[in-house]
Amino acid sequence: MSHLQTKHFIANEIDIDIGRNIVVINEKDARELGLGPNTRVRVIKGDRTRGAFVAITKTMVSPGKILVSRDVARELKIGKDDTVGVKPVPVPPSFTALRKRLHGQRLTQDEMYMWIKDVVEGVYSETEISAFLTSQLYYELSEDELNALIRAMVETGSRIEFEDTVYDEHSIGGVPGNSKVALIAVPTVSAAGLLIPKTSSRAITSPAGTADTMEVLARVDFTPEELKEIARKVRATLAWGGRLNLAPADDIFVNIERKLAIDPWHQMVASILAKKVAMGVDNLVIDIPVGRKAKVKDLKEADQLAGLFIRQAARLGMGIRVAVTYGGQPIGKTAGPALEAKEALETLITRKGSKSLLEKALSIAGLVIELSGKVPPGHGIEVARDLFEKGLSYQKFRQIIEAQGGDPNVKPDDLPIGEHIYTIESPIEGAVTHIDNAAITAIARAAGAPYDKGAGVYLHAKVGYRINKGDPLLTIYSSSSIRLQEALNIASRYSPIIVEGMLIKILP
Repeated sequence: MSHLQTKHFIANEIDIDIGRNIVVINEKDARELGLGPNTRVRVIKGDRTRGAFVAITKTMVSPGKILVSRDVARELKIGKDDTVGVKPVPVPPSFTALRKRLHGQRLTQDEMYMWIKDVVEGVYSETEISAFLTSQLYYELSEDELNALIRAMVETGSRIEFEDTVYDEHSIGGVPGNSKVALIAVPTVSAAGLLIPKTSSRAITSPAGTADTMEVLARVDFTPEELKEIARKVRATLAWGGRLNLAPADDIFVNIERKLAIDPWHQMVASILAKKVAMGVDNLVIDIPVGRKAKVKDLKEADQLAGLFIRQAARLGMGIRVAVTYGGQPIGKTAGPALEAKEALETLITRKGSKSLLEKALSIAGLVIELSGKVPPGHGIEVARDLFEKGLSYQKFRQIIEAQGGDPNVKPDDLPIGEHIYTIESPIEGAVTHIDNAAITAIARAAGAPYDKGAGVYLHAKVGYRINKGDPLLTIYSSSSIRLQEALNIASRYSPIIVEGMLIKILP
């Protein structure tokens, strides 16, 4: 039998998710089709097709039957005992595009589209996609390649259209505690009468993404129809973009970036703008935090990244403003989904909170409001602050929570946090002179964040605080005693908070 011939099987879904498309096939059928472990195949049902990789078994399935992983079953709408075709595929033509990328050669628009289309269809393994992503650390995309990548990511997924002008805000992240900013900024923008159907990814390298944090309070995974209905009803959403099939290549890339703990600049720009274009965003505010241990280290880098966003947004016909913000220490006092949700909710209810959180959230909201033309430049923050202080931001946030299936009456103390707790105290009297963002992130993630919603870090002191010996510096939360111990090991190695006294050194 030709190794490219299609063979038909009775297919069923296997209740397992290992992060890739899998077809489990009996070794006799595999031999007949010339398949080995990890061989690429296409699974075909009617006019639908999905790439997958072969796993071979002697006993899990009998000849003539296969098992397919969840994503394959969902994409092809495979029911119980459905008949599907399985066809081995040779190395796809788009592999040439990957080879060019690995050698630093430029891709054309057609080559980029061909590559992204095959990524979305499941043709490539994580190894090959990882190579594409890591190549960008050594050979940056040109602006034409970046534009081609954005357009290809949009064209290979769904799009959502709204009748009204759509606004949004998005932070590139990289600073612990940043995910809760949107929980204050978005309802404030909506309270100003603007439509802001915000979608977010989950955390890549941080302790929490906005979707991870909002999920503590309400559902975040919606179909396009559900999301449009929520936006129509309350003029805002705080949702996860993963289920919407908006720029689906991005979800594949983000999953791999998370495992590698990388976030290449050009890919990040493509990721953000592709999602916004697919969501029908007309006007966008981008937040770029700058600090020693943030993604962007100084103002020169910030200007370069801002320029990328501005030029690409112009090519896409999108209005944009870029806010360069202080990222030298965590935003607010918390890092980790439940802790950040708790702090955001408390801030909205009491109408007061950490200065770094409030100033940033209201500044971002103000810039979005200014993009509407409703207020002159420089006055947006005044409008945002007025809405917040009158309780209109909290009122809108309650509406969003309820529309997304949560309890609008939820209180901060209702939110469960990790039961395994340890507080690190100051060994000396002095002042906090530095907080290491990277160390705080590493501690929170070691404790289990963002997957463990109750894991994270609470900061009792920020830069400039006066501290007595024995005062609490930070408290680590986890749902696992083993995870807590790992977080403490990291804290002991990296000194996340530096306290210095007046006496620095004694000679000899």
